[in-house]
Amino acid sequence: MVEWSDGYWESSDGLRLHYRDYPGEASRPPIICIPGLTRNARDFEGVAARLAGEWRVICVELRGRGASAHARDPMTYVPPVYLQDMEALVAALKLARFILFGTSLGGLITMLMAATGKDRIAGALLNDIGPELESRGLERIRSYVGRSQNWPTWLHAARFLAEAQGDRYPDWQIDDWLVYAKRLCRLNSKGRIVFDYDMRIAEPFKLPAGEAGFDLWPAFRALDGIPSLVVHGALSDVLSEASVAKMKAAIPSLDSVTIPNVGHAPTLDEPAAQKAIDKLLKRVA
Repeated sequence: MVEWSDGYWESSDGLRLHYRDYPGEASRPPIICIPGLTRNARDFEGVAARLAGEWRVICVELRGRGASAHARDPMTYVPPVYLQDMEALVAALKLARFILFGTSLGGLITMLMAATGKDRIAGALLNDIGPELESRGLERIRSYVGRSQNWPTWLHAARFLAEAQGDRYPDWQIDDWLVYAKRLCRLNSKGRIVFDYDMRIAEPFKLPAGEAGFDLWPAFRALDGIPSLVVHGALSDVLSEASVAKMKAAIPSLDSVTIPNVGHAPTLDEPAAQKAIDKLLKRVA
């Protein structure tokens, strides 16, 4: 097991936010991993286990997720506030240059960070996300986010997730679903398995245009000139092949990889994703 330490920083509205800090070469820019809407630092356990040592990997937990404090006002669960929180982290850790890996919502934040200061970004990975989002995928996410569930054992949780999301990961076996369940969920004080996020994150997301609320193309174009990679799940209902083609037309230097038989979003542990990440990091180095 790769060793990591707990780190904390404070948001502008006084929330104590958490990250996992995996040590690596100090001469290289650290990799900041930003998870998706309902996810947490454990989403990047595989990435960190593979890259830590050579690279410092900082896996953040957005407000309301994992060990980060829940927001007092649920309407702060929106991309502009997440951006402020990430800027507070960068300032607290005094990071002059860094790489961003963003899954889904984390990719939106990655684009916004590029738009507000691209010179400090040494490389960027957008995991199954882009400036255009497919409505059917967003509707699917709206249908389940914020719906509380609980189970008596990890196996029960894994089987529920396999039934609910099996079309996104059709090749997975029960062991894969157990790993997934332990990344997505936690054991609560009553001994039940529950999702590891504040159910109120759904409130702003379910508003009209709540997924972003503004044109993301200018933010995406800010990645021009930065070594960048888009990872696309072949079965994704959030990022389409057509959108990837438009992204590559807008930024010809953008690398892309499509992960076969995977939906939204790839875990980044897939062999094709690992190969593409290694290529990206060579461009950075």
